[in-house]
Amino acid sequence: MCYTVIMDTKLSEHINRVLPWLDEDQRRKFLASEAISLGRGGIQEISAISGVHRNTIAAGVKELKDPSSKPTESGESKRRIRAKGAGRKPITVTQPGIKEALERLVDPETYGNPMNPLRWTTKSLRNLQRELQDEGYTVGYDKVGDLLKELGYSLQQNQKMKQVGEESPDRDAQFKHINDTARQYMAAGNPVISIDCKKKENIGNFKNNGSEYRPIKDPIEVLDHDFPLPEFGKAAPYGVYDIACNEGFVNVGISADTAQFAVNSIRMWWLQMGKEQYPEANALYITADGGGSNGSRCKLFKVELQCLANELNIPIEISHFPPGTSKWNKVEHRLFSQITKNWRGRPLETLEMIVELISSTTTSTGLKVQCAVDHTIYPRGLKVSDEELEGINIIRDAFCGKWNYTIFPTAMHN
Repeated sequence: MCYTVIMDTKLSEHINRVLPWLDEDQRRKFLASEAISLGRGGIQEISAISGVHRNTIAAGVKELKDPSSKPTESGESKRRIRAKGAGRKPITVTQPGIKEALERLVDPETYGNPMNPLRWTTKSLRNLQRELQDEGYTVGYDKVGDLLKELGYSLQQNQKMKQVGEESPDRDAQFKHINDTARQYMAAGNPVISIDCKKKENIGNFKNNGSEYRPIKDPIEVLDHDFPLPEFGKAAPYGVYDIACNEGFVNVGISADTAQFAVNSIRMWWLQMGKEQYPEANALYITADGGGSNGSRCKLFKVELQCLANELNIPIEISHFPPGTSKWNKVEHRLFSQITKNWRGRPLETLEMIVELISSTTTSTGLKVQCAVDHTIYPRGLKVSDEELEGINIIRDAFCGKWNYTIFPTAMHN
C-alpha cells in the first residue's frame, strides 16, 4: 500500500513537472504514453492525476497506435495545434452559476424544502437537465453528470442503518460479551451456534430474485403473481450455524415459525450433527436475535429450552443481540446469504427442490450444510402458565440479564 502511494506521488510530480512545457498535441501524446505504460486502468488514473479528460487521453492513445499520425520528417505534427487558451471554454465559464444552480437542486440539505422543484421527483440526470434548462442554462444530461462528479456527488443507494427507537446503551458491551463468551466456549471445545428463521418462501413456480446462465432468449417462465398456492403452501427455513466448524443445519418447516419450531430445530441439529461433532460437550452456547420465535421476551422459548436442557443434560447459555442488530448474527451472513446466492434465479417449485438447493450450498471457505424437512404442524398462540415459568431452572447473567441467561437441567443444582 505504501509503495503504491509513493509511486502515485512520484508519477503525479513527474507529469505536472513536464506538462507546462508541452503544447496541446505533445501533451495529449505524452499523457497517452504514460497511460499505456500503466496498463489496464491507465487512462482513468492519468486523467485523475492530470485533470485532462479521459476522452482526450484515449484519443492520444489511438494516435500513438496509428502509424499515419506520426510526425513528418521535419518533426512537425500533422494535426493543427491551437493557440494557448484557444478551444472550447468550460461550461462554468460560458454559463456562470450553473454549478451553484445544480448543487441547489441536489443538495440533501434542501431536499425537504417544498420550494425545491425536485422535491417530489427522482433526481435523475435528465430531470436535472430539464430543471437547469428551465432556469435558462443550456446543458446536456451527460455534462450534468460530469458537473455532479466535479461537485463530489455520485449515485448512492439508501442504507438500512438507522435503528427504530433509541439505541440501547449496552449495545457495544453486549457485542463484546457475546464475542468473549463464544471464545471461551470454543476454547473449551463446547459448541457455539447462531440461530434464526429465514423469511418464508412461496413453494411453486414463482419468480425468485437473481439470475443464472441459460441459453440466450430462453428464460424460465414463472407465474405472473406471488400469491401463495394453498396446495403447496410456504417453507420456513430455520437455520442453525456452527461457528467453529463452519457448518450449517436447516430445518425446513411447513407451518408456523413458533418457539416450539425454533427449539426443535436446535434439537434436530444436535441429533444430526452436534452430538457427533461434540461428544464431550458439557455446555451449549446459543446466540439469537432479540425478537421473533427465539426472542429474549418469549416465555415459550425458555420453556422449550428447559425441555431441551433436560434431554441433553447440559446447561444451555443464551445471548440475544440488541434490538436492530440482527444482521450481525452469524447465521445471517455465514449461512442464509449463501443459501440465497445458491438458489438465485431458480423457482422453488417443490419442497424437495428447496432441500436439495440448501444442502448443495457451499463456499470457498468450506461451508457444509445439511437440511431436513419438519412436517410437524406447530400451533400458534400457546400460553405459558405460571407453574411452567416457575419450573424453568434459569440463572440470569450479572451483565444485562434480560439478554444473557443460562438454563440448567432441572435435576442440576446451579
